[in-house]
Amino acid sequence: MNATATSLTWVAIGPLSAIPRLGARCVIKGDTSIAVFRLNDDRLFALEDRCPNDNGPLSQGIVHDGLVTCPICNWVISLETGAAQGADHGQTATFPVKLDGETIYLGV
Repeated sequence: MNATATSLTWVAIGPLSAIPRLGARCVIKGDTSIAVFRLNDDRLFALEDRCPNDNGPLSQGIVHDGLVTCPICNWVISLETGAAQGADHGQTATFPVKLDGETIYLGV
């Protein structure tokens, strides 16, 4: 998606405490499942919950070092850019996410 800042609608999706550190929760927007990830330092990232290789659910992958590993094919995806790492090529959509107080907002 990668919407521009001027066309965003910020939607409250819940409290920070609803996502465990190094974990994810999914939000459904229309036909798209969006995985919101929380790192150990409480930084948040949002990706379409679909590996660009095999459509594996990234929300069920292992989160490490700003990356998530697909639970099905082991491709490694950047949480910041949605790009496959290493020799793999592909991209999953990213979405802006922000924290205001303890409430997480997703830009759609």
